Amino acid sequence: MEEDDIYTKDGTVDYKGNPANKKKTGSWRTCPYIIGNEGCERLAYYGMSTNLVLYFKHRLNQHTAVAAKNNQNWSGTCYLTPLIGAFLADSYLGKYWTIACFSLIYVIGMTLLALSASVHGIRPRCYAEDNCNPSKTQSAMTFLWLYLIALGTGGIKPCVSSYGADQFDDTDEMEKKHKSSFFNMYYISINIGALVAASILVWVQDDVSWGWGFGIPAIAMAVALCFFLSGTRLYRNQKPGGSALTRLCQVVVASIKKYTVTVPADKSLLYETADAESNIKGSRKIDHTNDLSFFDKAAVETRTDQVNGSVNPWRLCTVTQVEELKAIIRLLPIWASGIIYSNVNSQMGNLFVLQGERMDTRVCQSKFYYLYIPAASVSMFNTLSVIFWAPVYDRIIVPVARKFTGHKHGLTQLQRMGIGLFTSILAMVAAAILEHERLKLIRRHNYYELKEVPMTIFWQVPQYFLMGCAEVFAYIGQLEFFYEQAPDAMRSFCSALSLTTFALGSYLSSLLVTIVTSVTAKDGKPGWIPDKINYGHVDYFFWLLAALSVLNLGVFLLIAKWYTYKKAVGTLPAN
Repeated sequence: MEEDDIYTKDGTVDYKGNPANKKKTGSWRTCPYIIGNEGCERLAYYGMSTNLVLYFKHRLNQHTAVAAKNNQNWSGTCYLTPLIGAFLADSYLGKYWTIACFSLIYVIGMTLLALSASVHGIRPRCYAEDNCNPSKTQSAMTFLWLYLIALGTGGIKPCVSSYGADQFDDTDEMEKKHKSSFFNMYYISINIGALVAASILVWVQDDVSWGWGFGIPAIAMAVALCFFLSGTRLYRNQKPGGSALTRLCQVVVASIKKYTVTVPADKSLLYETADAESNIKGSRKIDHTNDLSFFDKAAVETRTDQVNGSVNPWRLCTVTQVEELKAIIRLLPIWASGIIYSNVNSQMGNLFVLQGERMDTRVCQSKFYYLYIPAASVSMFNTLSVIFWAPVYDRIIVPVARKFTGHKHGLTQLQRMGIGLFTSILAMVAAAILEHERLKLIRRHNYYELKEVPMTIFWQVPQYFLMGCAEVFAYIGQLEFFYEQAPDAMRSFCSALSLTTFALGSYLSSLLVTIVTSVTAKDGKPGWIPDKINYGHVDYFFWLLAALSVLNLGVFLLIAKWYTYKKAVGTLPAN
């Protein structure tokens, strides 16, 4: 019995494929490699993406609205490709090999992007700071390397967080309670990388060169890959469970074929394997739930379910397989509510930057010099907010809330997400008020053609700080929620599903910019978001996002009240 206790019971194995030994693998001992990898990867990503809208505008000579849309579309794709990586990780490759292979693609893409911004003849020809003349080939190559990077990040984003959580045995209460702390530490590492990117790399891009500005992130990504590979012997690995898409389709098809069958009142009569392990490789069984009962028909045994003595999986599915589909369906409304939040969050890399670019960026000055802060670098206050709020939540808010709610995590994950959605509304209100005051100053003193309005850029700090607070509650809560509610063999997929809210949020932002521009820029009017935003009304766009966020919060509260939590049962044998 004591020998059994040294092995994990959640189906994980070591790098040789043997049962994972608790004393030699996993837990916090692997976190420096995983968190170090994520910190370097995020430094690389944000070091490239934070200022990208200005690269499009000033080096690729794109109009403001076009640059914003292209940035949103690329950013959206970066959060859509995780579906590819997650499918391969859960079904065939496993998380370890998916992360390793796609990281290599990432490094190649970032290296080629750095070369396209630095090598003479490949980089766009510039005659002055805002006077560049890129050829169509140069622009096309830039976007080709960017979308290669988007493919690379697709294998990393959905896997690293769930791979880190896999290092803690779900069946061991001592280890399981550390998972929430891991997600907080994981997100802090993301923001430390983002802080370095926003404070140092943006300055390099603005004051040194775009070649070095993209080259340093490429080096950081190579370091991230080395970090990850260094921990190979210590990792616990979840076995890939075969095609999750096939299993989900089997339940749908079997349910439709049996639409006339009556589900028995005694749910113990539904089909399930007799073994401790489910028929899905590396997955525990899931307890039956009463909602979405139509799909229970797939687990009702009939005479025609067997072919040549074996079960036809397209006619009869196990309860666990049915519950997998139910778990995904239940997640979809929560997933949909994250799209508006992600739309709001994406403004930090777009309209917040364009707003800040037209404010006073000076930090201090003397007779001989002045020190300024690039507009994109103000996002470091978002990062500092996350670094502040994550430990405050873990060490102060959770223990205090636990005394009032009795919940082991203080707040449920859905309550945590709801607070984050509310805080994001406050961030949009702060941005709208600031822009209103900025435009009022412009009209009063006729500053329309002034490059920097005499209003300090540090007035943007509150909106960035509120967005950081919203991330700690909404995004980390969402990340943990999707991992916990995911079936064992679909955790990468559910992490990817969570990330697609950022993709659709970016695409929604791009669509809103297109609609707003086409509706408001008529009859010679500049519209809400013109090239020269001093003539526009970006504040109206922020108010629009705030109104959409209020509606979204109301819908979320209704969905959260309805939600049924998943319950895994049993353990997996070490062998």
